[in-house]
Amino acid sequence: MIATKVTAKIAQDNSGVTTDIPVILTDEGVLESATDYVLSLHLNGLSLSTINKHIQSIILLIEFMDANEGMFDNPEELFSVFVRRLYSGTVGENGLDPSGLYWIPATTGTIARHISHLTNFTDWISEKGLGKPLNTLRTATRHEERIQYAAWFRRNQNDFLGHIKDKSINATVKRARSIKGRAPLAKTEDDAIAFPAGKFAPFYMHGLGGAQDPRVALRDKLILLLLHGAGFRRSEALLLWVTDVFEEPSDPDRAIVRIYNEVEGLAPQGWKTRRGIKTRKAYLQGEYGRAPRQEMQNTQHLGWKSKVPDHKDGYLEAYFFPQEFGRVFMSLWRQYLIYRASVGCHHPYAFISFDSRYLGNPYTYNAFNQNYAAGLRRIGLEPNKAEGLDPHGHRHNYGRRLTDAGIDPVIRKKCLHHKSLESQVVYTMPSSAKVSQALSQASQQLLLGAGASKTVASFDWKTLVEHGFDDIDPSGNFTGKNPRLGKHQ
Repeated sequence: MIATKVTAKIAQDNSGVTTDIPVILTDEGVLESATDYVLSLHLNGLSLSTINKHIQSIILLIEFMDANEGMFDNPEELFSVFVRRLYSGTVGENGLDPSGLYWIPATTGTIARHISHLTNFTDWISEKGLGKPLNTLRTATRHEERIQYAAWFRRNQNDFLGHIKDKSINATVKRARSIKGRAPLAKTEDDAIAFPAGKFAPFYMHGLGGAQDPRVALRDKLILLLLHGAGFRRSEALLLWVTDVFEEPSDPDRAIVRIYNEVEGLAPQGWKTRRGIKTRKAYLQGEYGRAPRQEMQNTQHLGWKSKVPDHKDGYLEAYFFPQEFGRVFMSLWRQYLIYRASVGCHHPYAFISFDSRYLGNPYTYNAFNQNYAAGLRRIGLEPNKAEGLDPHGHRHNYGRRLTDAGIDPVIRKKCLHHKSLESQVVYTMPSSAKVSQALSQASQQLLLGAGASKTVASFDWKTLVEHGFDDIDPSGNFTGKNPRLGKHQ
C-alpha cells in the first residue's frame, strides 16, 4: 500500500467531540500534514466532495513520487513531469509501464483541478512554516519529508510552481504560475440534459409507480414531484423532514413544502436549547444524537449547494409549476404519512427505507439512484445523463418549462433558488431541437425559391443572437440585445 483515503475521527481537545474527515493513510501511518490541511478546509466550510478531490490530488502526487524515487533533483522538475504524465498517461506504446502506475490520460479540466489543489496545498504548508514552537520538530516520514521539501523549496524559491517576480510592479499583478495547465474546451449548454417531456407521464405512472411495494412507489413518486415539479436537486429533496409539509391556507389540497438547511436552518415547533440555540444542527444533536447529513462521511451524506435561502429561517420553498403538481403532491403525501407513521424511526426525515435490512433508516442517495434506474428500465429506457435520463435532468426540464412559459428571469431565479441571474443562461439558450427546426425551415425556403410563400420560423436571426456570442464578441459590439456597433440584419 502506498497511499489510500480513509475516514477518521479526529479528537482535537478533551470535549469528547470528534471531527469526521477523510485522511491519507500510507504504509508509514497517517500523513499528518494532509490531515491538518483537511481540517483547515473543513473549518472553512468546504464541502465533502471538494475535500475528497483535494485528497485525490495529493494521493496522485504521492504515488508519482513513490514510483519515481531518486529520479528528480528538485521539486519543480518533479511537478512538471508529474503534470506531463497526467496529460500523457504512463503506459508506453508497447503497453508496458515500468513505473507500475498505469495511468490513463486525464481530461484537461481534471488536470487543471489537480494543479490548483496541489498549489493550494503546498502554499498552505509553506505558509505554516516548520520548526516553530507551536509545531515542534520531529522525525518526518519519507512521504512527509518529500512534501515538506517541496514546501521548503517553494518558500525559499518564491513558488513551488514558479513565478516571475518584478519588484518594480505590484507583486500580485506579476504573479503567474509557470505550470497552469492547458485551456480546456469551452463548455456548452443545451437541452440535451433535460429529462424528455414526453417520457415523464409513463415514468411517473409505470416507472417509479410500477414498484411492487406501494410504499416504495409512493415515496419515489413524491421525490420525483419535488425534482420535476419544483426543480429541487435530489439531495435537497431527500432532506425533507416530516414537519415541513403544510396545507396551503387558501387551498388545503395544495402543499407547501419547505426544505431546510440542516446546519443553520431554524428548528421546528419553536424548539431551542437551554442557552437559546434554535438551529436544526442543535435540534438533531439534542433530540436524536445525530449530525446533519451534509456533515456525515458515510452513505447517509447529502450535499447542500444552494447559497440563497428563501427565508431568514433558512429554508428553500417549493414552487410547483404547473401548480397542479402541488395538489398531486399533497394527495400522495397524506397517503404516504400513514406508511411512514407505521415504522419506528429515530430521526425526522420524511423519506425512509422500506427494505427489511434497513427498515426505517433515512433514504440514501445511492438507494434512490438505484430505484430511479430500475424505474426507467420498467418503461424500456436506460439511464443516460447525456439524454437527460437521470435525476438532475428533471431540474433542467423544470427550468425549460419556466422559460418556455415566459416566466420573468427574476422569478425563474427565485424558483430555481439560484444566486445569480447568470445561472439562467442554460435555460434561455436556443435548444438543439429549435436550432435544427429553424435550419430545416430555412433549407425548405431555399428549395422553394425567393418567390415562394414563407413558412413561419420558430425564431429569427435576432432571436438567435439575443444573448450574444461571448467567445467571439464578448463586448457585445455586434450581438446581444443592444449591440454597440450596428443592428441585427
